[in-house]
Amino acid sequence: MKKISLLGATGSIGWQTYDILKEQREAFQLVAFSSGKNIEKTREMIDTLQPELVSVQLEEDARMLAKDYPTIQFTFGAQGLVEVATHPDSTVLVNAVLGSVGLESTLAAIRMGKTIAIANKETLVTAGHLVMAEAKKYNATILPVDSEHSAIFQSMNGENPKNIERLIITASGGSFRDKTREQLKHVTVADALNHPNWSMGAKITIDSATMMNKGLEVIEAHVLFGMPYDKIDVLLHRESIIHSLVEYHDTSVIAQLGTPDMRVPIQYALSYPDRIPLHNGQRLNLAQIGQLHFTEMDFERYPALRLAYEAGRTGGTILTAMNAANEAAVAAFLQGKITFLEIDETIERVMQAHPNIAVPDLQTILQVDSETRKIVLDMVK
Repeated sequence: MKKISLLGATGSIGWQTYDILKEQREAFQLVAFSSGKNIEKTREMIDTLQPELVSVQLEEDARMLAKDYPTIQFTFGAQGLVEVATHPDSTVLVNAVLGSVGLESTLAAIRMGKTIAIANKETLVTAGHLVMAEAKKYNATILPVDSEHSAIFQSMNGENPKNIERLIITASGGSFRDKTREQLKHVTVADALNHPNWSMGAKITIDSATMMNKGLEVIEAHVLFGMPYDKIDVLLHRESIIHSLVEYHDTSVIAQLGTPDMRVPIQYALSYPDRIPLHNGQRLNLAQIGQLHFTEMDFERYPALRLAYEAGRTGGTILTAMNAANEAAVAAFLQGKITFLEIDETIERVMQAHPNIAVPDLQTILQVDSETRKIVLDMVK
């Protein structure tokens, strides 16, 4: 039985991880998890899985829960994330928190040699060089949870990486894939949150609509698999059935297919190198689907993807600035402070003004992250 720590338990990925853990109790045991302010879901997870340690965002919530669950240890805040990530009994950390907040706790778990199942793009985008260097130093395994990177990982199994010609990441196109830039001028938050294929959290759904989500995945693929950016392509695929592909020198292309269900890559990361049955999973019926559609990516239609490639090729703190600007701009859009199209514009303005540092340490990354968010807040007032 594998013992699991989970960061971001009440978010979209975390809650689907919980669904797997409660259905696969013979395979996995949840020993520690973190949640934010959703105490109702936190209580449900505690009642169902009886972990040893729970971290919440606020100290008062931790104290309240400690009175109700005297046999469980409670903690809170940023230090609580680290405590969950480094729980001595867990061997696998699932990082499902949103944003760069997951960085320090992930590095702490890596230094203990734990296996990291990572669904937190921002950790690899802002500090991929640190994460992979530490993983190598401490012999920690990094396993992708994103459906696209899991698909690449599975399509590379048993193959020699030197024979890879390119990685092809698929993109659904998001909630506005049938609209022109002109038609996006007056879209609403509700429109943007209506994703055609996937059930995801608000931030990731907006990122999918701008295509920044795919840009972050391109950077993440570069970090995880060591491929140059010129060999990482993005292909628009409406149905989200082919999750990504790997092309080899001999022109063979190996792909991973399946219904759009995030529990599949989550469970694969947990059970790796084995596979176990997915309870209540929907099997793929290609005859019923009938057709799959593909379109070349349009960088003018999706400038956020272009910005991500530019930041990736440049490297350094511009990656942190781009990511922080995106998080802050998306939050401003969700709050009604800026329009949808102003998300891209805000990111580009930040990147153009950013004084890049080529090889930043952790302190520099955290400082740039904080400063960039303040810059965006001032921009959107």
